[in-house]
Amino acid sequence: MLTYPMTLTPDTNGIFLVRFPDVPEALSVAKDADEALVNGLDALEAAIGIYFDEKRLVPTPSRIKRGQLAVTLPALVAAKVLLANEMVSQGVRKAELARRLNVHMPQVDRLVDLRHSSKLESIELAFHKLGKNLEIRVV
Repeated sequence: MLTYPMTLTPDTNGIFLVRFPDVPEALSVAKDADEALVNGLDALEAAIGIYFDEKRLVPTPSRIKRGQLAVTLPALVAAKVLLANEMVSQGVRKAELARRLNVHMPQVDRLVDLRHSSKLESIELAFHKLGKNLEIRVV
């Protein structure tokens, strides 16, 4: 899983600024820690969408310090992040992945769309076509 540490900075009006040191584009505000976790996940996913659009590597999360709040990406989102990062690392564009998968471009677009509920089997096959395997663990 991808778990990103976050910081809460109190503002003068009783609201906290929510930031992610590893993903500076992810910013939000919250009234308390519970709201920060919810709003933080939304901000993090929006920022990851920017990385996808710009074909940039999504930064890997740094180590979480004792007592630090953190947001864990849902498993499907994490799989999409790892897939997009592998594509960027290998220099494989969506059109090339579509060719390797023998599918149309919209199907590959959905594989790297955080709002689309892709099938895990499709993501797993995409990794296979990139010469990688997707592993899932319970910790």
